[in-house]
Amino acid sequence: MKNLIGLLGVLAVSASCLSVPAQAQDAKLTGRLDAAAAVMGEIMHTPDKGIPQSILASAHCVVVVPSYKKAAFVVGGQYGQGVATCRTPRGWSAPVFVQLAGGSFGFQIGGQATDLVLLAMNDHGLEDMLHSKFKLGGDASVAAGPVGRNAAADTDITLHAEFLTYSRARGIFAGIDLSGVVLSQNTDDTRTEYGSNVPFESVLHGHVPAPANSLHFVHTVAKYFVVSKDNQ
Repeated sequence: MKNLIGLLGVLAVSASCLSVPAQAQDAKLTGRLDAAAAVMGEIMHTPDKGIPQSILASAHCVVVVPSYKKAAFVVGGQYGQGVATCRTPRGWSAPVFVQLAGGSFGFQIGGQATDLVLLAMNDHGLEDMLHSKFKLGGDASVAAGPVGRNAAADTDITLHAEFLTYSRARGIFAGIDLSGVVLSQNTDDTRTEYGSNVPFESVLHGHVPAPANSLHFVHTVAKYFVVSKDNQ
């Protein structure tokens, strides 16, 4: 009996040790989703300096990467973790987790972090989102997005750019050229969020319910999309 009790105690301790990383990972993903919702809310709270409503109303997918990191070199690297949701006939999809990586795109010496927002503007952009990995400006056309309530979106940009990109650093929000940056699935985090290897296509097409910890992010995107559609 003592041996059995001792064995059960060992198993209980082992199970609790194994569960800690999963709980920490869930907390980290929830934090990323909440941070992405906060970025969208803060950007759109100042429409004179945010994404034009006509642009947001036409977006097929929204990608938010909070605190995108740059290395502290003139020619450095960059890396960021973010979340994405796409418009479906039933509303905005549950999110998937993505990552951006690439060479320096012209920031000054000194490491810094900035928030990034990418908008997929057409069906081609959506198709690219469903691929496992692609390079902005190579596999998918990209352009710095216009900013401000009354900003006139260049016809060529809206017709031909699959992605419009924005950045916010030190309180300044502006379009940014992310050519050469690779956008890819974060399959590990997406698997952790959904508990199985759910295909990105199924999630972004709206076939998977949004988990409770993602509702704030999805509802925030939907809120500004509805406002933009109403004001067109």
